[in-house]
Amino acid sequence: MNAHRKQLVSLARPVYFSLLATVAAGIINTVWVSRLGGPAVAAVAVATNTENVLLGVSLVFASGTTVLVAHARGARDPGAVRAAVRGGWALCALVTPVVAVGGLLLREPLARLVLGGGDGSAVPLAVAYFAISLPGIAVFFAQNLVDGILKGAGDTKTPMRLALLANGLILVCDPFLIHLYGVRGAAASTVLCRCVALGAGLAALRRNALLRTALGVPPAEPVGAALRRTLRTGLPMSADFTVRQGGALVLVAIVARLGVTAVAAYSIAYKVMYIATMAFYSVRQAASIHTAHTRGAGRDAGRAIGRQAVLVSGTVGLGAAVLLFCTAPWIMAAFGAGPEVAHAGVLFLRCIGPYLLLMAGFIALGGVFEGSGGAPVLLRVTVLGTAVQLPLAYGLSGLGLPGVCLALALAMAVQCAVVAVLFARTRRQEEVEVSLVRVA
Repeated sequence: MNAHRKQLVSLARPVYFSLLATVAAGIINTVWVSRLGGPAVAAVAVATNTENVLLGVSLVFASGTTVLVAHARGARDPGAVRAAVRGGWALCALVTPVVAVGGLLLREPLARLVLGGGDGSAVPLAVAYFAISLPGIAVFFAQNLVDGILKGAGDTKTPMRLALLANGLILVCDPFLIHLYGVRGAAASTVLCRCVALGAGLAALRRNALLRTALGVPPAEPVGAALRRTLRTGLPMSADFTVRQGGALVLVAIVARLGVTAVAAYSIAYKVMYIATMAFYSVRQAASIHTAHTRGAGRDAGRAIGRQAVLVSGTVGLGAAVLLFCTAPWIMAAFGAGPEVAHAGVLFLRCIGPYLLLMAGFIALGGVFEGSGGAPVLLRVTVLGTAVQLPLAYGLSGLGLPGVCLALALAMAVQCAVVAVLFARTRRQEEVEVSLVRVA
């Protein structure tokens, strides 16, 4: 196996399983909450979606720190490692109080905003959930930063174990706390179990050989400069995630024009697709870490890493497309979908293959851009893709869900074409620079 491919698979596999554990825990948590009634499910669902949006905020310091630590590790510069870690914690300490305190003070208007014109009985339940979950966002942010530091240090297995620990404890605690305290119990269970995982993560940081070595040397730059570097590195990644999340929400609204049946089918199918798309994002993280590490070591391996990342992710995408096409009827039946919803869902899953294959390549190659400092360029491509996708989806929605699939595929094809051109152009520029250095 190609050395870069082997490294990508080694880094990506634990990331994938940690993402799967989180999704599985969320589904089972919803099953327990559903026993409290529809308003409780709605309250917890919107609160969870709010947390998904806040995940984008945490990427500013978590992903930024990952790239900077990986680069410093490749350069064998413990002072830069220490500076990157200090910059991540400083930015986290700056952002967290604003989100946690601000969210707590605004929990009632926030609940009304995210619930829109829904069932009024769900609002106080969402407020009760937010009263615990928003202060607890401090734990969530710190946990994401710990994961980011460990990933930058080349350790993706420990974050996986921490995710399994947290989500395993949630599955055990949820039934009891939800039974005793309702939706407050669901929020408390999540925060308390994350506290345990955070404690284990902090202990893992102290045991990490690279980070222990870094503690013994002066940081390469002051905290303020390290904070700004982390912000510059992580902000485009955070914005990229936010744009994608926003585009996904607007897409749901476009699908809603087709009726309740289409929305139900789309929602089920999209949840199933997470199994594949999480693999793409796992490869993206692996490519980002590996690229930053090799660049720090003075090796220009971006082209080779990008090629292997696309190969790995594309293989998964192709397999997923074929599997979804063949098993679509059984998938919809497993979710208990009625005949109309099942028919629409099967049609969507059988049309989504080209989009999945294109998405696999684009997402994976994005990791090379992030690891090499090209995240701002990638953000512009994402904005372009979203600007193309939404009008296309609106215009082609007259064809039903197959029209939405076509719009997704066409928009992703545009993004793939642009990023491929940029990737080739970057390579040519680097080759010219190398040639000039040799001539000199």
